[in-house]
Amino acid sequence: MRDDGGMPSGSELAALGSTALSVTLEAAALVGDRPEDLGVAATKSSRTDVVTVMDQRAQALIRSRLERARPGDAFLGEEEGGTSAPSTTGITWVVDPIDGTVNYLYDIPAYAVSVAAVTGDPTTPGAWRPVAGVVAAPASGEVFRATLGEGAWRRRGDGPWTRIGHSGCDDLGLALVGTGFHYTVAVRQWQARIVTDILAGVRDIRRIGSAALDLCHVADGCLDAYFERGLNPWDLAAAWLVVTEAGGVVGGPVTGGETVHVAPPQRDLVWASGPGIADDFAALLGRTAARHPGP
Repeated sequence: MRDDGGMPSGSELAALGSTALSVTLEAAALVGDRPEDLGVAATKSSRTDVVTVMDQRAQALIRSRLERARPGDAFLGEEEGGTSAPSTTGITWVVDPIDGTVNYLYDIPAYAVSVAAVTGDPTTPGAWRPVAGVVAAPASGEVFRATLGEGAWRRRGDGPWTRIGHSGCDDLGLALVGTGFHYTVAVRQWQARIVTDILAGVRDIRRIGSAALDLCHVADGCLDAYFERGLNPWDLAAAWLVVTEAGGVVGGPVTGGETVHVAPPQRDLVWASGPGIADDFAALLGRTAARHPGP
């Protein structure tokens, strides 16, 4: 059932959240059991942008479970073969089987499975929004979940679910900021120039290697803010909802120092923070981007 605005009803949201949690946990268990045949199966945008055997296996598992549980929904996954026929229900599942694949390949414990149910068309900027999502980090045992209007929650290992919220930082100069880098050399070089400028206006920068986890750590206060260029819907769909349900702000491109909150974010820029520094952070990003026009 849908409400008068076309959004899923409370009972459907609960069902979507339950489905997202169950399939994410199953995939996270698969990913966490690192096989010997983990190696690179393919490359994408460059020879450093890799796909592992486990990326493919995890996506196939998630897709099969979702097709069985919700056959009318559409599917959009990061890996090859990750698109389906259009939805007949208004719901599309947006999936990253391993966000932070290079970390996974090198056994660096900062990678996650991300699964989100969204309304609208996730391939069209401005035409979609997440309504239920889960991000699970197999190496740490952390799981983040959110459904629209129900807050953001985190569980560590076998512990209880705890409601999370942003750090409350209200001084940009004291903000710990996460970011990431693109696999295309020209974009990465531009990002390095941006980071050099941003460093002068914040406490410090962290580069963890998983956009989904960076966003979730804005939601739980481990980071005060985050920005990155070049994200796809599967990189951020679930974590975007976790941030906003935790009381944070997620925005998009900023021009000339003017604060512009764009929902959903676009590939040109995704940024997130608590509300106390949102305007200042967006303005800093805008001024910096104006000094360094991107490729």
